[in-house]
Amino acid sequence: MDLTYLLTPLFAWTVAGSLKFFINSIKAKRLAFGLIGYGGLPSNHSAIVASTTMLIALKEGIAHPAFGVAITLSFIVILDASSLREQVGRQASRINSITNGSVLGEPKLRERMGHTPIEILAGVATGIAVAYAATTVGL
Repeated sequence: MDLTYLLTPLFAWTVAGSLKFFINSIKAKRLAFGLIGYGGLPSNHSAIVASTTMLIALKEGIAHPAFGVAITLSFIVILDASSLREQVGRQASRINSITNGSVLGEPKLRERMGHTPIEILAGVATGIAVAYAATTVGL
């Protein structure tokens, strides 16, 4: 069994998450454990699907049916990361403004949910780099 297809997306997630934590910590001027979650640079979701898609392209070729499935999945995930979660964030913002940030003692809803195009591109670049490294190193 070729574990590369399991390890590469896992490594892409780890690299993207570490980069996001490092970048958020620099921005916040403190360790950013509370800023872990949806949104931010780079997009973990984009890194994961890009690494899988690139790995299939490099190992199987773009004519392989698995590449078509992977590219389709990538588009779905990336569109979700940008547009759908952006709408969820807008709804959270409106709910927070209506309720003054508190509903029955619950904390304020998180408003930053989606990704900007730059955050998505950084995630895709991270995923591609990890897949390339995985095939070069020979995971």
